[in-house]
Amino acid sequence: MPRSGGVGGMTVALTGTPVLQTARLILHAPVAEDFDAYADFMASPRAAFVGGPMVRATAWRYFGHHVGHWALRGFGTFFLKPRSGGPAVGMIMAWHPEGYPEREVGWCIFTRAAAGQGYAIEGARAVLDHVFGTLGWTTAVSYIAPENTASIKLAARLGAVHDRAAPQADPALPDMIWRHSPGGMP
Repeated sequence: MPRSGGVGGMTVALTGTPVLQTARLILHAPVAEDFDAYADFMASPRAAFVGGPMVRATAWRYFGHHVGHWALRGFGTFFLKPRSGGPAVGMIMAWHPEGYPEREVGWCIFTRAAAGQGYAIEGARAVLDHVFGTLGWTTAVSYIAPENTASIKLAARLGAVHDRAAPQADPALPDMIWRHSPGGMP
């Protein structure tokens, strides 16, 4: 039996949020059934670059941030599910939390088994197409810790360029900032 769920067994889904599809993935706004995979990821060392590891109760609050961003900004985090079925394998964030100087596109793959399968680049390309095409963004950044070499390689594969002049989201965490632009994807 799943560990998550709504109050009294009822959940309310966000309405009007887009669902993107790729050859292997369905990308959608967060729903209650995504929480277990998210909480397991946030409890693991794999979450080191996104605020983890953390306990389940703290992960719940972070998860609420992803849900609320859709309601407050009209865009947000897409959870990645294989078209073949199963739980979420990761997420691609198209977001602009309070205090961030620019809109960001970021990514996380939840498990070691899902890593290296091409899900991050496939999902990120779909989300970049969405933000540049449907939403009309003219630029986006990815804030990446200098030691997160896998994400740096992915940003470069997506056609992003290292922007040394861009403002930091958090000056206490001097991230590398990678700039995405329409048509920048190979």
